[in-house]
Amino acid sequence: MASSPILRFRPADGLVILCVLLLAGASLLSFLRNAAVEPATVEVWQNGALVKTVPAMSQVTFDVSGDYTNTVTVEFGKVAVTHSDCPTQDCVHTGWISYTGQTIVCLPNGVEVRLTGGSAEPDIDGVSR
Repeated sequence: MASSPILRFRPADGLVILCVLLLAGASLLSFLRNAAVEPATVEVWQNGALVKTVPAMSQVTFDVSGDYTNTVTVEFGKVAVTHSDCPTQDCVHTGWISYTGQTIVCLPNGVEVRLTGGSAEPDIDGVSR
C-alpha cells in the first residue's frame, strides 16, 4: 500500500486565498451598498392622476376607491395591495414590493402603486455592473 503524498502550503496558495478573499469582500460591499438604499416615497396613481403620496418608511393603511376598492398597506419601506374587490386580484397576488421602480397595478380600478426616489443611480442589477 502506497502512502498518500504530503500536501504542503506554497506561496502561490497564499496568493490564491488572498484573491478569493478580496473578491468576496468586494461582492459583499457591493451588496450591502445596494441593500442600504431605501425607497423615498410611495405614489398612488388612479386613471393617470396622482391620488396620494406617502413616505415609504411610514406605517399606514388606506383605501383607494373607484369602480372597485383597493386597500394599500405601507410598512417601513415595503408596500402591498392587501385587499381588493376587483375580479382578478392580480394586484393582491403581486405581494410586497420594496425596491425603487417597482409597481403594483390594478387594471380594473385604474390604480398604480409606485415606489419612487431613494437612489440617484441608474436602475441596473448586480449582474450588469
